[in-house]
Amino acid sequence: MQRIKIALTKGRTEEQVVPLLEQAGINCEGIRHKGRRLIFDEDPRYEIILVKGPDVLTYLNNGSVQIGIVGSDILSEQENFQYAMLDLDVGKCRFVLASTKDFNPQVHRRKIIATKYPNITKRYFQGIGEDVEIIKIEGSVELAPLIGLADAIVDIVETGNTLKENNLQIFAKLQQVNTKVVVNRLALRQYQPQIKELIANLQTTNQQVVQKKSTKE
Repeated sequence: MQRIKIALTKGRTEEQVVPLLEQAGINCEGIRHKGRRLIFDEDPRYEIILVKGPDVLTYLNNGSVQIGIVGSDILSEQENFQYAMLDLDVGKCRFVLASTKDFNPQVHRRKIIATKYPNITKRYFQGIGEDVEIIKIEGSVELAPLIGLADAIVDIVETGNTLKENNLQIFAKLQQVNTKVVVNRLALRQYQPQIKELIANLQTTNQQVVQKKSTKE
């Protein structure tokens, strides 16, 4: 039986998802002790590849992998929704509009907004009927309003601590973000039993995790 290839977003998503994969019965021992490795085939049924978030859909859309595990921010920014099959109860955060305390979102002039997510930002401001100039930044977006590059930023926050530490505050809450399991449509037809079994196992694991959290609370 051919292995199912899974592209997993490395970093925080990897750390949060690996325990779920293990509870779903997948051997992730290699990832636990990965060193500089990026490909893991300890489980005879699955081959896991660690990649950057934006690259997950590239591998998926080109058929190099059958399954991707990636944040909904990437799906939304790349406007690629058709493969999403399961929401995982990890990686929850939210897009926000933030700036310095003297920022006035009601001022009627063309604002400059800095962000790593220009498409999401554009859709948000179009939705509220406002035309803005968008500057794409790859690094620390928080700097933009502090040094006068932009009036405000659109970014992802989990706790909001980074904003507070940089004397920024939230002016609007945009869409939520979570981690999703996405599947190549052709692969779903070719490997339907294996993929559906994995999705079902992850769904069961996810429900158990949610129940445990509810019990603790």
